[in-house]
Amino acid sequence: MGEDFTLLFWHWWVLGLALIALEIFVSGAVFLWMGISALIVGALALLVTLPWQAEVVIFGVLSIVSFFAYRRFKPAPAPDERPTLNRRGQSYVGRQFTLAEPIVDGVGRLRVDDSQWRIVGGDAPAGSAVRVVQADGSTLRVERVP
Repeated sequence: MGEDFTLLFWHWWVLGLALIALEIFVSGAVFLWMGISALIVGALALLVTLPWQAEVVIFGVLSIVSFFAYRRFKPAPAPDERPTLNRRGQSYVGRQFTLAEPIVDGVGRLRVDDSQWRIVGGDAPAGSAVRVVQADGSTLRVERVP
């Protein structure tokens, strides 16, 4: 890059918009803050005449500082309102059911809503009340309710 090389304000704006658009496809907020930094440098270049080397340094510093400031002060993620949405068995933990079939030799079946579940636990006759204490894949661990 020779002496006649210059970066105009709109170069920074195009770079900033391209980086922000790239953030849509690659999450993580890195390109977002780089894009915002480029837009700021473009606005600065519109107001003040700086050598291109100074603009690049300002862009680098702003990118790094803004990214780490974001990481430091970003709001905590909202707690999931339905933490067991895709873990159906976990949603049954703590619930009580009545056995339609007995648990024999520690293994049985339990109908919950519209599905059959394999259950493991102490032997219990049909009609007994059980509580789900753990879900392990498609198996529910139950204990008899006194």
